[in-house]
Amino acid sequence: MPHFAPVRVRGGLPLPGRLVRHRRRAVAVGLAVTAAALVAAGPREADRSRGHPAGPSAPEAAPMSPGDRQPARPRRAGTTVTAPVRIADAATVRLLRPGDRVDVIAAEETASGGEARVVARGARVTRVPEPADGTGDDGALVVLSVPRSTAAGLAGASATARLAVTMW
Repeated sequence: MPHFAPVRVRGGLPLPGRLVRHRRRAVAVGLAVTAAALVAAGPREADRSRGHPAGPSAPEAAPMSPGDRQPARPRRAGTTVTAPVRIADAATVRLLRPGDRVDVIAAEETASGGEARVVARGARVTRVPEPADGTGDDGALVVLSVPRSTAAGLAGASATARLAVTMW
């Protein structure tokens, strides 16, 4: 058998060498595939009722709360909601600051005396609005961040009992 020189193929780099040589293109393709996967997994029309915006784009400016100089935060899907709660003792509310943690207690007056129960544990104070002029001894408003199920309990308790807070 005669002796042949080795066969060399021009332009054929091994696969890892090609990826290194064309890494910008490989990164661009990877990012495009990731973006396509995120769009495909995004919210569907049925998800709109769970807190997703109704339109194709988010609002450009946050809506203003009535009588407030701060823009309201845009709502997002999650497990906590903000709940305004009227506390019976206005002096106690003046002690609170945003970021404080409180327990909310409902005190119901019955014929046999009074009964108290904890309605919300570890609720975070998000706002303490200034009282309106001319308000009587109706207590004071405080805005709490609580789980959605606890907010329903707070609303029900505020209709039937006087609410108080204890600070952590």
